[in-house]
Amino acid sequence: MLHPADLRAAVRSEGGVSRRLFLAAGAALAALPVVGARAVGRVIQRPGFAADPFSLGVASGDPAPTGVVLWTRLAPEPLAPAGGMRPENVVVRWELADDEAMKSVVASGDAVATPQLGHSVHVEVEGLRPDRWYFYRFRAGDATSPVGRTRTAPAPTASPERLRFAFASCQHFEQGLFTAYQHMAKDDLDLVVHLGDYIYEYPGAEKRVRKHVGPEKTKIVTLEDYRNRHAQYRGDEHLKEVHRRFPWVVTWDDHEFDNNYANDISEKNEKAETAVDPAAFLVQRAAAYQAYYENMPLRRTCVPRGPHLTLYRTVGFGRLAAFQVLDTRQYRTDQPNGDRAADLNDAALDPHGSLLGARQADWLKAALLRSDATWNVLAQQVMMGLVDLAAGADRKYSMDQWPGAAHERIGLMRWVADRRVPNPVVLTGDIHSNWVNDLRVDDRRPETPVVATEFVGTSISSGGNGVAEPKGVDVLLRENPFVKYHNRQRGYVRCAVTPKEWKADYQIVPEVLKPGGPVQTGASFAVEAGRPGAQRA
Repeated sequence: MLHPADLRAAVRSEGGVSRRLFLAAGAALAALPVVGARAVGRVIQRPGFAADPFSLGVASGDPAPTGVVLWTRLAPEPLAPAGGMRPENVVVRWELADDEAMKSVVASGDAVATPQLGHSVHVEVEGLRPDRWYFYRFRAGDATSPVGRTRTAPAPTASPERLRFAFASCQHFEQGLFTAYQHMAKDDLDLVVHLGDYIYEYPGAEKRVRKHVGPEKTKIVTLEDYRNRHAQYRGDEHLKEVHRRFPWVVTWDDHEFDNNYANDISEKNEKAETAVDPAAFLVQRAAAYQAYYENMPLRRTCVPRGPHLTLYRTVGFGRLAAFQVLDTRQYRTDQPNGDRAADLNDAALDPHGSLLGARQADWLKAALLRSDATWNVLAQQVMMGLVDLAAGADRKYSMDQWPGAAHERIGLMRWVADRRVPNPVVLTGDIHSNWVNDLRVDDRRPETPVVATEFVGTSISSGGNGVAEPKGVDVLLRENPFVKYHNRQRGYVRCAVTPKEWKADYQIVPEVLKPGGPVQTGASFAVEAGRPGAQRA
């Protein structure tokens, strides 16, 4: 086993698992399969099922002007090993139509659900018309899925009048009901953006609203563990309905694998006596990444290769908005200062510190330079605002968020300002609370110009009901004048975007511990195109 200090030294911002850790992993990594290959062997044309194989519902994602990804996963017994499926290749018929009754089918075909990918199906439909709603369904044997609803994006040269979408994150199954999704399903949306923590990896706990399946004493580790945890979350009726009604754009944070991990470093590696064997950690990461791909409407470009999955990408909506979807976990350096809140000291300002990794950072800058969108959106995980968490003269910042890579964070905002990137907006999840932040090159200098606006959304359920009026919020706002809003209840953020204005409605769900919780708009903020900074609407 490598010592924690050696691990920290081995992982830098080269954009992937280090050579040294590959050598440490040795045969264990060499034994990992390359998933996503075509089906080999007999294919079952007319399978029989003892129960509904579409128990996990349907979903769509990553809409493009002429196509979209359609998803389902065969699981007649979703919490049983392999979802109750035999290790056989199964033909799944898909259809896409202009109408919900599926009378006017415009595209159809057969896909093969393989046991290697958990009998998941990812269909990339092409040849569709831009900026249109469609309906779709799947068939396997005598079973038919629910009818899903999806849409294509406007043409790249089109100038849409409006984009309506919601973003969400952090849905701990045990800590609350997914009531926010019950309300989101009723909204008039073009898109849903999920910013991470789709599942949580912790063992089941007693005296919670609901209980995790899987190991009773330890976190989930194996591919079967991760598959079953996704299946349990996917079984929630409110979550299934939002997937069925709208296309999604997804990215992960840490809990899809392991809390506060950094690249190939476990949070346990701060102490030698608890350090995790790097080979085992990478094998576990491969299992987590594969299960994530299996359960998300992602394209072939995201098929995992062992412990790697390329998730960063651009999703456009005509010339109105371009979403640069980021991954701030897989390539990051270890959190400085022992991942404990600290001032922006030499460790936090280390030029080698990174959340993006060199390759992703270069990709992001190239994508922003190419963009001709009115609104340039960074859909990412952890708070970019340099929020001082200490009162008075002391300064403390979260090292798991962008302050832990403060040199990269300040440099990115300086680059955005120097290149005059039009209307940058940052979307963030992770911390189970709502924030609106005016971002500067360095937020510690309030006299300098605002560069971008950050909307941070609270959790769907993580943390229970939360607090409407958190203690010390007045001190927090006084210490951080760039923070325009802060709330610690549950919910999601609904956005309406036009060529002239971005409006964000903070949808609050005060009750998630029992069914029937209402929804209310806690606050609304607007950003005028060409004028960085949020104003209370």
